[in-house]
Amino acid sequence: MSSARSTAAAAVVLLASVSVGLSACSDPGANAAGNKDASPAPSATVSGKVFNLTPQQDRFPVTADPAAAALVPDAVKADGKLTVAVSPFAAPLAVYANDDKTPVGNEVDIAFAVAEKLGLKAEVVPTTWENWPLGVASGKYEAVISNVTVTEERKEKFDFASYRSDKLGFYAKSDSSISSIEKPADVAGKKLIVGSGTNQESILLAWDAENKKNGLAPVQFQYYDDDSASSLALQSGRADLTLGPNATAAYKAAKTGQTKLVGLLDGGWPLKANIAVGTKKGNGFAKAAQTALNDLIKDGTYGKILDRWGLKEEGIPASELNPPGLPKK
Repeated sequence: MSSARSTAAAAVVLLASVSVGLSACSDPGANAAGNKDASPAPSATVSGKVFNLTPQQDRFPVTADPAAAALVPDAVKADGKLTVAVSPFAAPLAVYANDDKTPVGNEVDIAFAVAEKLGLKAEVVPTTWENWPLGVASGKYEAVISNVTVTEERKEKFDFASYRSDKLGFYAKSDSSISSIEKPADVAGKKLIVGSGTNQESILLAWDAENKKNGLAPVQFQYYDDDSASSLALQSGRADLTLGPNATAAYKAAKTGQTKLVGLLDGGWPLKANIAVGTKKGNGFAKAAQTALNDLIKDGTYGKILDRWGLKEEGIPASELNPPGLPKK
């Protein structure tokens, strides 16, 4: 059941090795701090980790687990396929390969590995992020693997099997004197770019309120509608920092060399947030997905997949079934 391994070396992207965390509690592409630059550029030649962005993926072989396969509901395994929704718009999570039609990335590799562990063939279906809830609820997709954060509200409609931590990243200009952001006081008085209406904005507003209460200078919030404008603001010195989904920001930092990671933050601060495989509520597949993921964690394939896409720091020790979600707002 494992995918064919390819030795094709053409059209790879060389990325600087970076310490990355994990992205947001919503669409990984909806980040004003910039994801337009996160699309693959096969001609980039930055020293470091090799990212294969060709359609011929060199995926790790996976052996089916009969015990895990036995947990797959009959309705799911009837056609021998696992239909998985992904949103290929944010490297290195999921993005179109250099043929502009084949989804590749960490989420795609997880989809293939889970399917193969369950004795199924992955059918990865590209979709916009906002369309996965209806697709999963209606049965059009048997799972979604697209940077979905577990929330208590989502748990009312879907079941989940966690597979990554959710991290946000503070980024500064590469030559910035800012070296570490760890607590609210560190952003006091800073000119900070963040996406309007995002989870990261809510966190910063809470930090800013604490700073004001303690007599510290307020954050100078900046909002931009596109990546070019926010990048120019940071590079020109009009802004000091950005805060957004870390995986995509780390990819951009490695690709351009213009920004650096200066702080990681749990996506659900002050709570822990989980990224998970989402399935239709009550259909039983989430348990099978959880078992497959734990098998992949145990045999080492899971770690290899995350490391392949520069996401090793977001790994988890075990998949949880319907873990605590972020509370309703």
